[in-house]
Amino acid sequence: MAKKETKEKYGKETYLMWYELMLLIRKFEEKAGQLYIQQKIRGFCHLYIGQEAVVAGCEAVLTPEDKMITTYRDHAHPIGRGTDPKLIMAELFGKITGVSKGKGGSMHMFDKEHNFFGGHGIVGAQIPLGAGIAFADKYNGNKAVTLCFMGDGAVRQGAFHETLNMAMTWKLPVIFVIENNQYAMGTSVERTSNVTDLYKLGLAYDMPSFPVDGMRCEDVADAVEEAAARGRKGDGPTLLEIRTYRYKGHSMSDPAKYRSKEELECYKDQDPISSVLNTIKTKKYATDQELEAIEARIKAKIEESVKFAEESPFPELDELYKDVYYQKDYPFIMD
Repeated sequence: MAKKETKEKYGKETYLMWYELMLLIRKFEEKAGQLYIQQKIRGFCHLYIGQEAVVAGCEAVLTPEDKMITTYRDHAHPIGRGTDPKLIMAELFGKITGVSKGKGGSMHMFDKEHNFFGGHGIVGAQIPLGAGIAFADKYNGNKAVTLCFMGDGAVRQGAFHETLNMAMTWKLPVIFVIENNQYAMGTSVERTSNVTDLYKLGLAYDMPSFPVDGMRCEDVADAVEEAAARGRKGDGPTLLEIRTYRYKGHSMSDPAKYRSKEELECYKDQDPISSVLNTIKTKKYATDQELEAIEARIKAKIEESVKFAEESPFPELDELYKDVYYQKDYPFIMD
């Protein structure tokens, strides 16, 4: 996808939104990593550090009615949609006040109120679900689009190819987003695929498919805005390979010894938060005092989230039998 001129397109309000949102995600994830080491967070935990521009760029051009579904690296997406971070932190702690009532943990965040339809623990499982959500909007005559995120490893799943075929056949308003952070767990794309330009996989289905610089909010926003317009008009899906990078391992248990320090530092030189902050300072969108106020606000929000999670209760034992079935139209199913 050709880059557009972005000098005048995104102004002060957008850059400040990007900076605050990305910094919130970064600080939230850093705190989650610390709490995991302290064993206050259990199970699997996949951090989003380094990839913040993907979610932030998307949110600049989406509406509250648009839908989102993603993988198990799913803390950042609901924050971007507007979920209160304290509810996400409580879920990480396994508390009843969490977004999934403490039953999902790190990999299974859900927030229907903000049209976030989950992190999903099975690789590629969310891809056909994302198409299904988009089908519902098309069927009901809504103008919403669904962003269906996946990692570069998920494109090896058969469900990916089956879903792309159906989405093009039915012209579904879905944007398939490959968050290509270069490694499927610990295996690089080059070692798992003859096609390393992953966006080209969509061309087999005549789907509009493009590579995007995932370290720049501007490029992500441009690409998603164009794809969303296509979906809202009824012209069908788009596949975006958003090329990004995770600074940490695949999960908290991964020491990431399969890559060099030089490679990591190369990507850190392109850090999306630093890039946006540089633009803010260059264009004088905020004073040092205003930037310090943003940092203080985020620090307070993170501390509030941890306090809320610490003080919230764990689910009672009988919660094991709740939310197993949806009961509204099936009164014969026992609670």
